[in-house]
Formats: sequence, C-alpha cells, structure tokens
Amino acid sequence: MSIWTRIADALAALTSGEGLSAVFEKLRTPPDRTVAFTIAVIALGAKMAKADGVVTRDEVLAFREVFVIPPAEEESAARVFNLARQDVAGFDIYARRIKAMFGDDEGPLSDLLQGLFHIAMADGIYHPKEDAFLQEVSDIFGFSARRFRGIRAQFVTDAEGDPYDVLRVDPEAPMDEIRTAWRNLVRETHPDRMMARGVPEEAIKLAEKRMVAINRAWEQIQDARS
Repeated sequence: MSIWTRIADALAALTSGEGLSAVFEKLRTPPDRTVAFTIAVIALGAKMAKADGVVTRDEVLAFREVFVIPPAEEESAARVFNLARQDVAGFDIYARRIKAMFGDDEGPLSDLLQGLFHIAMADGIYHPKEDAFLQEVSDIFGFSARRFRGIRAQFVTDAEGDPYDVLRVDPEAPMDEIRTAWRNLVRETHPDRMMARGVPEEAIKLAEKRMVAINRAWEQIQDARS
C-alpha cells in the first residue's frame, strides 16, 4: 500500500466536523508517523503558501521536489493541500499538534522545517511573512534561535547565519568537538537514518541540500582555522 493510499485512508477516518489537525492525534506511532509527516509538510506548506498572499506555480511544483507523487496519487496530495487551506484552524494549531505527536524527537521536526524552507524558496523569493511564519513554527517546535538560523542559512543564501550555526556548535569550540558535531550531522542526514525516524522514502530528497550545507560549513570552518 502506497503512502498516498494510506493518507487517503487517514483522511477518510476523520469524523464529520473534525479538522485536518485531528489527523495528528490519530497517527502517533510508526509506521503511521510517516503518513503524519507527509501530511504535516503538505498541510503546513499550504498554510505558509497563504502567508505571503500568493500561491505560485513554483510553490506547487516544490511539493513534487520534496515528494515523488505518481500521477495516480495526485488527488490524495491535492486533498490534503486544499483541506489545509480551507481549514479555519490556524497554522499554530497544526504546529502544536505535530510537536505533541513527535514530542522530544527533534529529528523529524527538523526535517519538516527544512521541507517548509524548501517550499518557501521555490519561487526564489524569501518573503518577510514566510520568515515570520517559519520562525513561529520553529519556536513551537522548541528550537533555539541558533538552530533556526542554521536551518535558514541552508536555504536562504543572503540570510544571517554562519557555519557554526549550521553545525550547531559554539564558535569557540575546539576542532575535535566541531568535527564530532559535523560527523553526527552527516550520520543524521543519511537516508536510512531519516526513514528510521519517520521521514517517508518519498521525501528523502530533503537530505540533499542539508548534506551540502553541512559539508560546506565544515569546510568553511576548516579554512578559517587553518
């Protein structure tokens, strides 16, 4: 059974009057968390697309870059997107439900936030309202300001940030500590590790930019200290 069929089943299980955010109360354990992760990216992406008042073709196409959606499954993905856009519940309610679902497991939440950045940058413009949206989602997920800056720097080329933010280390940390942080992040970004923490196989493309940014940050610190 494909993940898109499982998404259709999850939506069908909602009772009359329940909003899309109720899905996250029902999908708390593996393998259902892969379904919840996919719904979360699409649903929060739909809410974010409304943040700047414009839903561009590029933003819609960005979903195809994050998720490989077979033509036969487009209806399920479109239904999640449209339900989120029409839902009167605010994006903060979605974010809090998602945070409650993953608890202290920061890995999937970080993956999710990076997926939203990928979608936000699909049209090449990082709108101030998108920044405010993503900052609030990051706060709800419990990430520090440094963590948010590090993720933002991976996607927004002119954003404030530095390689230490990307590797989540203090600028005064010794090289051995920084090397260990870099290696840990590389391991975390491996597709097998991502799937183990609930990221669906269809969304592993999320790892590509992250890996590039992690390795670039390590190289920049090495060059600066050599």
